[in-house]
Amino acid sequence: MSEPIKIDIWSDIACPWCYIGKRNLENGIAALGDDAPAVEIEYHSFELSPDTPVDFEGDEVDFLANHKGMPRDQVQQMLERVTGVAAGAGLDYDFGSLQHTNTVKAHELLHFAKTQGKQLELKERLLSAYFVEGRHVGRVDDLIALAEEIGLDGAAARAALESGEFTSAVRADQQQAREYGINGVPFFVIEGKYGVSGAQPPEAFAQMLTQVATENAGATA
Repeated sequence: MSEPIKIDIWSDIACPWCYIGKRNLENGIAALGDDAPAVEIEYHSFELSPDTPVDFEGDEVDFLANHKGMPRDQVQQMLERVTGVAAGAGLDYDFGSLQHTNTVKAHELLHFAKTQGKQLELKERLLSAYFVEGRHVGRVDDLIALAEEIGLDGAAARAALESGEFTSAVRADQQQAREYGINGVPFFVIEGKYGVSGAQPPEAFAQMLTQVATENAGATA
């Protein structure tokens, strides 16, 4: 049996296209049915706005308009478009309830979850909490609550966050992104050699994975 196809994904919890890209990848794999190759997915840290305060005062429109200097009507149109694209992927975004925040602690928690074999579950939980449920994903107490919801040990997770145990892992991911030339997310690296930028449609992911699986089968034949 061939080895799983490794997919490394750079993304940010505060990136709406990252959740869409995640779901499109999953839907692309599911669409292949019994022909879907085995995959191993690992998420890597990327901060779109590392200078964002943990408790940002305002909604997503305020953030993009005031913090990024975009016209408010343009922001509103953009968010409506993203909400529509997300709906097409089966995601019910609620930008009106979203609590914008700094995501570095969430990234640290994802690294902790990886050591516990629960990174994928936590990634889904964080993205849903942020974009769908309007929950805060920047404060330690809120992050611990989300971690416990997927079965992680709250005390161990808190110790990891409060000690900064995984800060260096977050920075290493960011350095790797710079070395790859990644300046936007989501960004998918397949088998360490194919780069896929952006939230591609499910069929694009399915085609790419089928191609890589065929190449791998030929290499081991």
